[in-house]
Amino acid sequence: MQFKIPKNDAKYEWTQHSIRKMMQYGLTEQRVRRVMHSPKRTEEGVAEDTVAVMQPSSVRKVNGEETWPQEIWVMYQLKSKNKKRRSDEAEEKRTIGAGAEKKIIITAWRYPGVSKVRNAIPIPQTIIDELLSEGIL
Repeated sequence: MQFKIPKNDAKYEWTQHSIRKMMQYGLTEQRVRRVMHSPKRTEEGVAEDTVAVMQPSSVRKVNGEETWPQEIWVMYQLKSKNKKRRSDEAEEKRTIGAGAEKKIIITAWRYPGVSKVRNAIPIPQTIIDELLSEGIL
C-alpha cells in the first residue's frame, strides 16, 4: 500500500513532522481525522497551547473490562485568529463557516499498551527530540 500525503485544507494543516510520523506508524489521513473527531480521551499537550487526543486502535472485552493493545495519539494546535486581518477573517467565515478554527496537526503516533490518565500525554523522548530539533516545540 502506498502512503498518500495529506493536503492542507480549510480545517487542517499538516506539518512535515506529522506526515513523517504517519508514514512511520502506518496511519492514514482519515484515521488521524477520526481520532480528532471522536477521541476517547483529550488531554493537554506537552508543547505550549496544544491539545492531545487519543483513541484505542482496537477495543476488546476481557472479563467484562475494556482493554486494547495500543493507542493512537494526535497532538494539534488551534490556529490563532488574532493575527489575521479583518478581510482574512471575513474570507475564512465564508469558506468554512462562522466559528470554525483551523487545526495544525503537529504529530501523530502509536503508543504501545494503555497510557495513564494525566495532564501531559506520554510522548516518547525520540519524538520530543525531533520536535525540538525542528523548532516545533
